[in-house]
Amino acid sequence: MIHSLSTAKRTIVGIQFLFVAFGSTVLVPLLVGLDPAIALLAAGLGTLLFHAVTGGKVPIFLGSSFAFIAPIIKATELYGMSGMFCGLLAVGAVYILMSMLVKFFGVRLIKRLFPPVVIGPVIILIGLSLAGSGVRMASSNWILAIISLAVAVICSVSGRGMIKLIPVFFGAVAGYLAALLFFRGSMDFSIVSSAAWFGFPRFQSMSFSWQAVVFMAPVAIAPIIEHVGDIYTISSVAGKDFVTDPGLHRTMLGDGLACCLSAFLGGAPVTTYSEVTGAISLTKVTDPSVLRISAVTAIVISVIGKFGALIRTIPQSVLGGIMLLLFGSIAAVGINNMIESRVDMGKTRNLIIVSLILTIGIGGAVIEIGKFSLAGIGLASLVGVILNLIIPEEKYKSDENKDSK
Repeated sequence: MIHSLSTAKRTIVGIQFLFVAFGSTVLVPLLVGLDPAIALLAAGLGTLLFHAVTGGKVPIFLGSSFAFIAPIIKATELYGMSGMFCGLLAVGAVYILMSMLVKFFGVRLIKRLFPPVVIGPVIILIGLSLAGSGVRMASSNWILAIISLAVAVICSVSGRGMIKLIPVFFGAVAGYLAALLFFRGSMDFSIVSSAAWFGFPRFQSMSFSWQAVVFMAPVAIAPIIEHVGDIYTISSVAGKDFVTDPGLHRTMLGDGLACCLSAFLGGAPVTTYSEVTGAISLTKVTDPSVLRISAVTAIVISVIGKFGALIRTIPQSVLGGIMLLLFGSIAAVGINNMIESRVDMGKTRNLIIVSLILTIGIGGAVIEIGKFSLAGIGLASLVGVILNLIIPEEKYKSDENKDSK
């Protein structure tokens, strides 16, 4: 049982859980041009904040969210880095707003606004929208990309225990080692030699931008649904009803506040990590204090300057190889979500919603009203929610019955 674990053993398990989340947590900032050290700091502080808000009852670790990679890249192009962070702050505000709605109206409201027919294609869109970036990065050195991809695939298919939970990490390590052996001349280690051994990472500034707020806020829809699913999952793993105590509204509030904190620091939005939940299920260690040890470890690592600099020496092709698997997997998760939820694509209503979400998102549709603009995943998500609300199931059924006469 968890209570029989000594402090030393809890520390070891806590570091192990961070190891599970580490690859994904630092990969997101690397892909969008942010500092991975800040991402680790934000993940650690955000997790501790989450535990404070939820009374330290839920064994959860928060890390950088893949759902925001494409929106961050686009928002940075449109509104600059400082404006983009304002948009990320809005993401946290959406979480907080949804937590209030759940508090007063219950979980049913979430399910009504964001059913599988909306969430499934949005997740598919997130994966597909990133596919081009993965190919471009991998093409800089296909040898390294293929090595990284092959090792990640082998770990996913044949790995056991923790190895199977972190194929991305092992793929990145394999690609990096191959780069050191065969392409060392193309790697720049000057940033490592010039970095200080210890010191807080350089925080980013934020500037107010309504356009960035409107652009980024709708993207929070998919991670919010993921959050709900993760809380139900960890409740099942731990044998406790965290949806009721401390309550889904409090877990969502904790996640939202952590996102806001990350935006102020200059990191990517954070979300609950399914990989860590899988590790908890595997080890049967459900003590929330272990996850707080993971958080503190992340904070400690974030202030080791040379370590953060070393992470930034990972070749783009290695990241690209990992992305080919990772982003395809995200799209596959969306497809699986629709299959498991038995979304009937034979219904005209569902076909319309899914089709428009995908075409608007992939096609790059943009709505501009004065200085405001809404595009990409955010616009597609909003369209999906609206269509789900205005095309009622009953209308479809009555039309079908009419046509059959």
